[in-house]
Amino acid sequence: MLRANLARALKRIFDGANLDQALATFAADDRPFAQALLYAACRQHFSTAAIIEELCERRPKPLILALLHVALTELRFLATPAHAAVNESVAGARSIQASAAGFVNAVLRRFQRERSALEAHAMEAAEARYEHPTWLLEAIARDWPGHLEAICAAANQAPPMWLRIDARGPGRELYRERLAQSGIAAEMPDDPPHALKLVTPVAIERLPDFALGAVSVQDAAAQRIVAAVAARAGQRVLDACAAPGGKAAALVEAVPGLLLTAIDRDAARIGRLRDTFERCRVDAQVLVGDAATTLFDTDFDRIVIDAPCTGTGVIRRHPDIKLLRRASDVGALVEEQRRLLDALWRKLKPGGRLVYATCSILRAENGDQIAAFLARTPEARLAPVPFAAWGFDAGAGQQNLPGEHDEDGFFYAILDRV
Repeated sequence: MLRANLARALKRIFDGANLDQALATFAADDRPFAQALLYAACRQHFSTAAIIEELCERRPKPLILALLHVALTELRFLATPAHAAVNESVAGARSIQASAAGFVNAVLRRFQRERSALEAHAMEAAEARYEHPTWLLEAIARDWPGHLEAICAAANQAPPMWLRIDARGPGRELYRERLAQSGIAAEMPDDPPHALKLVTPVAIERLPDFALGAVSVQDAAAQRIVAAVAARAGQRVLDACAAPGGKAAALVEAVPGLLLTAIDRDAARIGRLRDTFERCRVDAQVLVGDAATTLFDTDFDRIVIDAPCTGTGVIRRHPDIKLLRRASDVGALVEEQRRLLDALWRKLKPGGRLVYATCSILRAENGDQIAAFLARTPEARLAPVPFAAWGFDAGAGQQNLPGEHDEDGFFYAILDRV
């Protein structure tokens, strides 16, 4: 039954799987509903958890607990008629554990009767009010005083759908017209130069010539990599953490004649990178390995480190991050970022440029990381970003916060070697 399967999928997330892994178990016909519910369950996890704690004297078994999350998410945030949501959830409980059906029915009926009071009481806790874990609330309040409420509100919203139009094609104005002919409205910002933002997200199958590489889905913040790198034809460029390949493809589209090497140590993700390159007609050397320890046959004019990070700037796109990340992850990621910076700097030509980027909003991974690198690397110079009106000065680099300019939370630091 679908509700039982949704409970199993959500329990997988509670146990450490990500949303993509959980959704992969659903058939095509069930996937749209499963995606809507599981995304909402992750976005609103903390208030739902607080309500369940109020409703249950004793913590239910893990799979029944997940089913209650599914059922309450459906009742609170989806358009399913309440009687249908309750009946389907009780049937799902019965298929999991027959004796639990009555318990689930009683809990959901009580929620319906006392909803206003239960939700109001839940919101007294900061985790439920902001829908973020305590460790992350503390980190945001420390790193971005005065911005906590806006950051959390933006992170809890569904994101817009940004497109990147192939720079080698006829242009975004003509592509916007093609979208309009297909009944898809799009806005055209001044910057980035190849970006369009859809008024309403659509399935990628509806995008004209998506399969032919005419357009890609990529947030505007990520598209700014092209301006930051400022590569020229004939230069050798290393994308050191390249999968799934969107930023590398953007660079090649914008600068024909670029000599690109794309490397990633995750062999599973390399398949997605190759698919991206094939669809976008990207000619590049593709390697599987650790960029920090790989012996390349040349040094590079440009290096991109799209570093492994907490992903705290893209929670609106990946709300499971709120459940999967822990405060203890930050130190290990900061050390990995430091390792990549130090090792790859040695592979940059004099006069070259290294662009360090993350989709994090934590200073330890961003401004503090770059300040420490500059202090120990005398031949490195911090260059201004070419989109200075974007984001906030992070001391060493530029930080966009989630929702600013309707873009993701993203950090850039441009390091030139003298």
